[in-house]
Amino acid sequence: MSANESIVARAQRVFTPNYRQAPLALVRGEGSRVWDADGKEYLDLICGIAVNALGHCHPALVRTLEEQARQLWHVSNLYYNPKAVELAEALVEGSLFARRVFFCNSGAEANEAMLKLARKYHADRGHPERNEIVACVNSFHGRTLFTVTATGQEKYHHGFEPLVPGVRHVPFGDLAALEKALGPRAAAFVVEPIQAEGGVLPAPPGYLRAAREMAHRAGALLCLDEVQTGMGRTGKLWAHEWDGLSPDLMSSAKALANGFPMGALLASEDVGAHLTPGSHASTFGGSALACAVALASLREIRALLPHAGRISARLVERISALGGRVAGVRGKGMLLGILLRGVKAGDVVDEARGRGLLANAIGDEVVRLAPALNLTEADADEAVRRLSAAIAAAPAIP
Repeated sequence: MSANESIVARAQRVFTPNYRQAPLALVRGEGSRVWDADGKEYLDLICGIAVNALGHCHPALVRTLEEQARQLWHVSNLYYNPKAVELAEALVEGSLFARRVFFCNSGAEANEAMLKLARKYHADRGHPERNEIVACVNSFHGRTLFTVTATGQEKYHHGFEPLVPGVRHVPFGDLAALEKALGPRAAAFVVEPIQAEGGVLPAPPGYLRAAREMAHRAGALLCLDEVQTGMGRTGKLWAHEWDGLSPDLMSSAKALANGFPMGALLASEDVGAHLTPGSHASTFGGSALACAVALASLREIRALLPHAGRISARLVERISALGGRVAGVRGKGMLLGILLRGVKAGDVVDEARGRGLLANAIGDEVVRLAPALNLTEADADEAVRRLSAAIAAAPAIP
């Protein structure tokens, strides 16, 4: 039995069976490469599902983590810690709208806080009847009961009913449906700039700006889920910057600390003021360790945005040129969906893994790539070569 097989067998005896995991145990990473327990090397183009924006074990982040670990790890939120203050200041200064920040540990937690605050904002203002959350069909917002209810994919709801009341879904990109849904009971509209888990589907041009105007006319808040699209993933620090708009609330996580558990809710002054003492909390949110790493990540990511834009264009050009079973490429920046025809995405991902390339299948027709922003030209070209071979080797759909 190989080292991989041994670890997989042990895991299957003790883990709950809630993940569909490849028979692969990763033990080391550096840049855009990882190694399994048997010593095989892989090009990682999914990077923790858009988490490792700076790749694995980035030297500046390793150094920051080691230095902070010698000073302070965790104190309760009964007290302040300077790293959390510094990170909050940096996020506010780099935002078009945010003036208040709440720290937590994950995207689901950030979205949970966002949805709760949207309701509390209206209740505090004397309108508790404004408690309805409008979300999109095909969206994904997390696995807590509130966020899974907001998620517009029924497959994630099964077995957890009854869901949180007061959530309704409209088709993504349908402005007429959105306007109809934003009635007198609407507290907020929550939307992803790109539906990443829904197949890497970007919002139609003008949709987010129109949604902002509609929500405000209706007296509802605009809440952006930037858990996957934020931190430089689309070529700007936040995806909504492409549309030049300001939401009321925005969630962030994933790449915020490049793999160290970290989440944040960014809020306007008016809305953020309603997250009052006792209304919400997070035991580990804003730890000195997490905030130190996030600060270092933020600095490095900002400097990488021009490079990431060039590599993204290179990937799109070369993948699109494959033709044949590649029907197209959609997405933005370093969040790309490869549309396939005549072959299943899962089979392509399996073939790619055998050739030393890690990617992710979304349904049967889309392979998702979320490479590190510092992916080199050479690694991008090698990744396309391995991907091309995997697409050609995958069995045709009968």
